[in-house]
Amino acid sequence: MTAPPTTGGTGSPLRVPPSPAPAVARAFRRLLSGHPDGTPPWVERIATGDSDCLVEPDGPSWAVHGSLTTLVGGVRALMMQALQPAAVTGVAEHSAYRTDTIGRLRRTTQWLVITTFADVATAESIAAAVRGMHERVTGTGPDGRPYAASDPDLLRWVHDAFTDSFLSAHLALGGREIPGGPDAYVAEWAASARLLGATGLPTTHAELRAQLDAFRSDPGFGRAPATADVAAFLRAPNLPLVYRGPYRVLALAAASTLDPHDAALLGLTQRAGSVRTARGLIGALTWALSSSSPAERAARLRLGLPPA
Repeated sequence: MTAPPTTGGTGSPLRVPPSPAPAVARAFRRLLSGHPDGTPPWVERIATGDSDCLVEPDGPSWAVHGSLTTLVGGVRALMMQALQPAAVTGVAEHSAYRTDTIGRLRRTTQWLVITTFADVATAESIAAAVRGMHERVTGTGPDGRPYAASDPDLLRWVHDAFTDSFLSAHLALGGREIPGGPDAYVAEWAASARLLGATGLPTTHAELRAQLDAFRSDPGFGRAPATADVAAFLRAPNLPLVYRGPYRVLALAAASTLDPHDAALLGLTQRAGSVRTARGLIGALTWALSSSSPAERAARLRLGLPPA
């Protein structure tokens, strides 16, 4: 028997409002991709490349980067980069982060996704483009020493900050299990930095922590003139109004997963409960998207793997 329609006080059928999930998913993917339907052209490259991959399919990097915990990890990585004097000076002098905030976010997302899910040739191609940009980023640091974005030690700092941030956010926010654990992720993701020219990269979680501590021993660590400005911008970047609330949730969680001394150098507050709040937001976004990312689906199609 068919159940009678539910009615309101006037006897008219009650209409269930449409789920907001599809609209949220479209808006989110448009923000990150810059493409009207949320699937940028370079995703097609991921689907049609060769049957190889820079990292292991369904391995440690896929587990970490295929999760929306990267939203917190990405913000945290930018916070950490602001601590290194030469790195933050290069950002202040050469990056359009203030006037093209979303564009910079999209370019970073594109590099991360392609390096993780595309074939080796495509990953090498985008790495070559990044190396070309790095060649133009030179100047003088706050200590009077010259800096260059292509310097292997500076590249290692950027890589270490990214690796530590994506891993820390993933673990703090309860991301899916990492095959082989943190050591496997650190060892595998070093391949991305080698493409950019970095050397002496960590291969275990303990080595990563030791390298970060060595960088912290620099007397100028966290004290460059540009550090405070960049940190202040990361607390409240130039985003469209609709995204500012969600970003604040992510940024507070990112700050709360930092080393307390690093957070203090950046003037960032570590608030109890911020990680829990971000976990709820990411859970809601995951529900709204209701599937793996277009890039991961494209990689699975290329490699003949079943859907996640």
